[in-house]
Amino acid sequence: MPVGTDETMGVSNGSALLEEQQETSADKKTISQLLGIIHKPRCQGAAEVSATFSTLQQIKLKLSACLDSIRGWFSEYRQLAHFFSLLCFLLVIVTLLQTFCLVQITFLFQSQSTLQETKLRDLTNRLEKLNQSYHLLFSQYPALNQYCPVSNSTTGERACRPCPADWTPQGEKCFLFSQDRADWMSSQYRCMALGGAVATVRTEEEQVFLWKKAQSLSQGDSYWLGLRSGGSDGSWQWSDGSPVEKGPEFRLHEPDNRDSRELCGRITPGDDYRRSWYISRCSNQLRRICERRQATLQ
Repeated sequence: MPVGTDETMGVSNGSALLEEQQETSADKKTISQLLGIIHKPRCQGAAEVSATFSTLQQIKLKLSACLDSIRGWFSEYRQLAHFFSLLCFLLVIVTLLQTFCLVQITFLFQSQSTLQETKLRDLTNRLEKLNQSYHLLFSQYPALNQYCPVSNSTTGERACRPCPADWTPQGEKCFLFSQDRADWMSSQYRCMALGGAVATVRTEEEQVFLWKKAQSLSQGDSYWLGLRSGGSDGSWQWSDGSPVEKGPEFRLHEPDNRDSRELCGRITPGDDYRRSWYISRCSNQLRRICERRQATLQ
């Protein structure tokens, strides 16, 4: 029993010893690995650090380049944004100016249109009043129809002139060459009935006009003038009572006052207007020339 016990204890002690040795060996191996890691060659660690640093540098450079690119793009974007803002501002200013101009033009046009309408209304009212006065005037004074005959029967428009119908203007006078014949006194009455008198000749222009007109109308016939021998001494007078001037340049043939009969002057067209005055008995039947002053608005 005891021997067995001793053997068993020896075996037990040997196993424990073997386990301790194995544990010690494992510990030593572990310590050796740790020491290997700790005492790893410095040159290998420096290379890895250098590679890592180089990578970091590259990353930094790329990041820097990217940031520079972003900054440049952002700067260009800011310039474009600034330009676009300025353009928008200018467009707004131009639009406002155009709107202001359109408003001013519209206002001016409306003002002018209103003013024109007011003027047109005023002129229309004045025209109506003038038409009323116009018709009233011709209804009260029918003699005006001689100077302003109706030229358009549809519209009632009149054409006014300084001389009545069939009278010819010359200077400040109107002359009428008759077609019928009468003695001198009847001719005077007939001219007076028309608002005039038998023609008097005061200027050379009147003499030339009457001579040419008589030539074109009478074909050689004579016309009574306003000449008459009515003085006690046989002197010649015009129909208005004024004496005949002596020696006008346009009259070379003086009326003869040696005849005691009642004589009157006439104009007979010939080759020379200065030799166209002649005398005849006042009872002869001749055409006549009537005269009257031209009408004026004064």
